[in-house]
Amino acid sequence: MEEPEIHAHHHHAPHSGGLNQLVAMFTAIIATLAAICSYFGGHTQNEALYFKNDAVLSRAQASDQWAYYQAKSIKLALLEQRLDQEHDADKAAALKAHIEKYNGELAALRLKAESLEAKSEASNAHAEHALHPHEKLAMAITLFQIAISAASIAALTRRRWLLAAAALSASAASGIWLYAFFA
Repeated sequence: MEEPEIHAHHHHAPHSGGLNQLVAMFTAIIATLAAICSYFGGHTQNEALYFKNDAVLSRAQASDQWAYYQAKSIKLALLEQRLDQEHDADKAAALKAHIEKYNGELAALRLKAESLEAKSEASNAHAEHALHPHEKLAMAITLFQIAISAASIAALTRRRWLLAAAALSASAASGIWLYAFFA
């Protein structure tokens, strides 16, 4: 038995496919650009966090070195005080040797602590530099989202000027994105 053929009539809104297809393509492209921009924004945050952690670690290590330096300085002061009170020449010579040893150790500790402080400062500067484009990237992502919203409203209301506004927002977002890395 053959089934009868059914012919259905489909009604299409005139020219609505053109705007809807344009909005769909526009939205897909802008969403892709926004995702890439978001990736770069996350990368800048991660890089800044890495350098900030390194700065904190170096600062803590420098603090440890300065504490050790102070402990050695106190011991040196005690040795110098004992030397001032020592009347035996052999014991005084031994104390002088210890004092020279402590002076050498103190110089090395000072250099290491200062080096760690300098490393901390450099890491802080790198963190600030890495975070510099983040605000601009966040603004670009917001403008991309506004462009997507305006394009969606343009499809629903069939207002082409909204699509033009969306394109303007997307253009501004792209410009800010580029400016974030080249400024």
